[in-house]
Amino acid sequence: MDVGAPPLGVTRTRRRAMLAATRNRRRKDRDMKIVTWNVNSVRTRLPHLLAYLREAEPDVLCLQELKCLEEQFPRAEVEAEGYNLAIHGQKSFNGVAILSRRPIEARPGLPGDENDAQSRYLEATTADASGRLWRVASIYAPNGNPLGTEKFPYKLGFLDRLIAHARALLALEEPLALVGDYNIIPEPIDAKRPQAWVHDALFQPESRARYRTLLNLGLVDALRARHSEGGIYTFWDYQAGAWQKNDGIRIDHALLSPEAADRLSGVFVDKHVRGWEKPSDHVPLRVEFR
Repeated sequence: MDVGAPPLGVTRTRRRAMLAATRNRRRKDRDMKIVTWNVNSVRTRLPHLLAYLREAEPDVLCLQELKCLEEQFPRAEVEAEGYNLAIHGQKSFNGVAILSRRPIEARPGLPGDENDAQSRYLEATTADASGRLWRVASIYAPNGNPLGTEKFPYKLGFLDRLIAHARALLALEEPLALVGDYNIIPEPIDAKRPQAWVHDALFQPESRARYRTLLNLGLVDALRARHSEGGIYTFWDYQAGAWQKNDGIRIDHALLSPEAADRLSGVFVDKHVRGWEKPSDHVPLRVEFR
């Protein structure tokens, strides 16, 4: 029998309540766990989202590519799992959200361009079990393709605004996690076939240079802080059997302030989620803290 399981002989209702109390007690005592996941349509992927919440039990889950307005988000189903919600939606495209076990205060939009109507950035503050304040952002950076169109300059402009805002946030000297789909392949080891991406916006020198600029501000690439090897990916295209061939790329990242990085205890790519039926082409990136 599970050490934390209630004794046999109690009623089913009482047993369920005792199990819930045990889970809540463990959740209160455990480390902070922040996850980022480009869900690629939250309404299409709702069964996957609910299954993952129950499986991983994140304290904070940042979602990207919701593809729905705020009023279309499956709020009731997610709140029933014990999460507070902040949503910055957009009809049919983009959209970001932050789910938190604890109360949150959120602000949508990336500063620097009041005319930007795309829902790609959502920032929130919440607290860990000890009451320490954390600042978390869910980021869905522009893809930038095709090159030679206005989409690539928009991508670079968004990243420049992110750099400026990150510099301001780092000055606060608090635990900070800037997580999401950056649509950047930082290094050749972050792609199974880097040569296949040399003409793609995700692997252009300008895109990669801006990622390095973020790191040079003092942010820490959480995965690289724990894993120096290649072959770790967060995205597999739906085409050409990319998943079956493990022909992936790493474009989902968690960048941490020094105050957050000092508490980093583990980083995990929940790759098995890509094998679920009708999955997102991205998988969750899970970051855990002491």
